[in-house]
Amino acid sequence: MKYYLIAGERSGDFHSAHLMRELKVQDPAAQFRYWGGDMMQEQGGELVHHYKDLAIMGFWEAATSILKMRGYLKECEQDLLKYKPDVLILVDYAGFNLRVAKFAKEHGIKVFYYISPKIWAWNQGRVEKVKERVDKMFLILPFEKEFYQRFGYDADYTGNPTADAVAEFQPTPNFLERNGLSPDRPIIAVLPGSRKQEIEEMLHEMIAILPAFQEYQFVVAGVSNLERTYYQHFERNGIKFIFEETFDLLSHAKAALVTSGTATLETALFDVPQIVCYRTSAITYAIGKAVIKVPYISLVNLIAGREVVKELIQGEFTARNVMDELRHLFDDKEYMAQMKAGYAEIRAKLGQQQAARKAAELMVNYLTA
Repeated sequence: MKYYLIAGERSGDFHSAHLMRELKVQDPAAQFRYWGGDMMQEQGGELVHHYKDLAIMGFWEAATSILKMRGYLKECEQDLLKYKPDVLILVDYAGFNLRVAKFAKEHGIKVFYYISPKIWAWNQGRVEKVKERVDKMFLILPFEKEFYQRFGYDADYTGNPTADAVAEFQPTPNFLERNGLSPDRPIIAVLPGSRKQEIEEMLHEMIAILPAFQEYQFVVAGVSNLERTYYQHFERNGIKFIFEETFDLLSHAKAALVTSGTATLETALFDVPQIVCYRTSAITYAIGKAVIKVPYISLVNLIAGREVVKELIQGEFTARNVMDELRHLFDDKEYMAQMKAGYAEIRAKLGQQQAARKAAELMVNYLTA
């Protein structure tokens, strides 16, 4: 069968690549065409656009890029009609993907959605669009199933692919040596995100605390979709940068400073105490504060249903607050123990279900039924 996938950001590329791998097991004749990234390319098929072309963060930023996105949307619609897939598989990235879903549905193309857009957090009215445009939804967060059921839409929970990836991870034996890291100094992992826009907002503040923690090694998790030279203007006070080795970094870290996103869940699954940090433009934050319907921004706290990790958001995200919270983590053993107990609850809720495999099995069964 012919599969057309759209992943608009790095995490979507990661999850889509795993899904493609499992689809090839279920359907050895599978053919792929997609908007995605390097990891999807490793699975074969044809790349239309790299997600780097589509990377936009925030309400205001999206509003100022309307013409650009309209052009991509038109191109995608024409490409869909030309390719004539058996199914369109959308991966998160709601603003773009729900528009493509509308077009596909109008033209008789079956629509699957893997990894629900976060409409439970804001704009819950989009559920009606999902019901109209999406034939099958495949969920990776346990609380999402009940959310959709409240609106009369039955979706499949397939398990969480991040939990699966962490469970399958095998540490690199010489990670510290190869990256010039001392085995005698504890590591503070710094995960500032994968897009320039968020890194610019986050990283300067995160590493401003280095002078107060000189007994630690600060190691930044860089991503290969950005040039390594880009990170050079953040270099100071012996800070280290590693690239595409985030799991190895977390497996050695004593604590982590993490930009809100999937990385917060990865950090929790590695049992690393963390501080969640987030800042965006003033306009985007004001709009978000008005429309967001959930009390937390990190997946850790959302899955737990309570505050497990500290979130420093917008005005609260300062070097002083990061410094104070990090000292609190290190000095208060009971506080750290409570955080790790929360992590254990999250692992139990997510379970081990081989999410990509289960989603691929369901997809092929639905297509061939």
